[in-house]
Amino acid sequence: MTDSHSLSHPHLRFEPATAGTAGPRDIVILGSTGSIGTQAIDIVLRNPDRFRVTALSAAGGRVDLLADQAHQLRVSAVAVARENVVPALREALAARYGAGEPLPEILAGPDAATELAASPCHTVLNGITGSIGLAPTLAALKAGRVLALANKESLIVGGPLVKAVARPGQIVPVDSEHSALFQALAGGERAEVRKLVVTASGGPFRGRTKRELAGVTPEQALAHPTWSMGPVVTINSATLVNKGLEVIEAHLLFDVPFDRIEVVVHPQSYIHSMVEFTDGSTLAQASPPDMRMPIALGLGWPERVPDAAPGVDWTKAQTWEFFPLDAQAFPSVALACHVGDLGGTAPAVFNAANEECVDAFLTGGLPFTGIVDTVAEVVAEHGTPGTGTSLTVADVLQAETWARARARELAARAARTPSEARA
Repeated sequence: MTDSHSLSHPHLRFEPATAGTAGPRDIVILGSTGSIGTQAIDIVLRNPDRFRVTALSAAGGRVDLLADQAHQLRVSAVAVARENVVPALREALAARYGAGEPLPEILAGPDAATELAASPCHTVLNGITGSIGLAPTLAALKAGRVLALANKESLIVGGPLVKAVARPGQIVPVDSEHSALFQALAGGERAEVRKLVVTASGGPFRGRTKRELAGVTPEQALAHPTWSMGPVVTINSATLVNKGLEVIEAHLLFDVPFDRIEVVVHPQSYIHSMVEFTDGSTLAQASPPDMRMPIALGLGWPERVPDAAPGVDWTKAQTWEFFPLDAQAFPSVALACHVGDLGGTAPAVFNAANEECVDAFLTGGLPFTGIVDTVAEVVAEHGTPGTGTSLTVADVLQAETWARARARELAARAARTPSEARA
């Protein structure tokens, strides 16, 4: 890494020049039609005195919803990654705006979200899914915006690149686990931190052995017991790949070594993560499983947004459980730590190969346990090139392209292998 500072340290609050201006805080939302984006808009609409959305971006698969959002928020610009949906988007916008009302500017193409990320505003919420969020992340940071980061992949695949441009405290994490760590770390000094404890729900298959996991179906894997998320994130939660990615993210955000980051299974998902200090005390952040709380904190930091989400109902009896991680049934966390230690382009290879393997599983071309097994094979073949401070965006993209192609090859080979041989 080019810099050892913590990207997201509560004691180092970064505020851009626009922070002291009167009126609502200007926000750009990337990934507005997804789960994070729609919940962020709910928070904005309930707090018009605090926030004003100036621009929205989306992939382009939900044009009508995007047009509804743009009209409701009266944004000045809308971006879509798919250029072929521009006519439909323009028509949808025209149907919602009155005669004579100016329509928002439309940006289209793979760089559209990146352009919006650098536009004038106070905070950019990056709710894009996948490593395509890297360029917008870098653009927002270079432009001096506060980055409310829900797109963990951009940090994971481009860690050295992000650390080279981010100022201390410029990133406010939105993942519930990292938001919890961000808050708990405020309870002590950096030298007093013994370990970070990242909680995991355990997904729908907690308690199953690896053999029992071999035959699970996509429908079963998509039935998460706690959270409502997109298909890729939901499958990642079932394999615990998502938790492995979060461990890498925690390492990069808070500059804590992997051997001092622990994963604990907590099925109720009320404790979102914990920090253990050197005197033996542990601070935990607790709230019901509702992403609006960490989203609101990301948008409003360093202030909290009142009634962003319901709190814990202490009038009702409840039990919170904690279990050690079964590393044999769920080897993804250990693999992620290994990948994080390798550094360079290895995390990009890990993430890209996983996305391809998830797709293969969802379409019936790979068994559930084959997801992580195949990713591990791709990582092993990749080795350790691209380490150090010389990493570039081109390196990341090239590594991802290779990893996706190789993962597809291995998945196709596995699909031709009889299931009895894979069990």
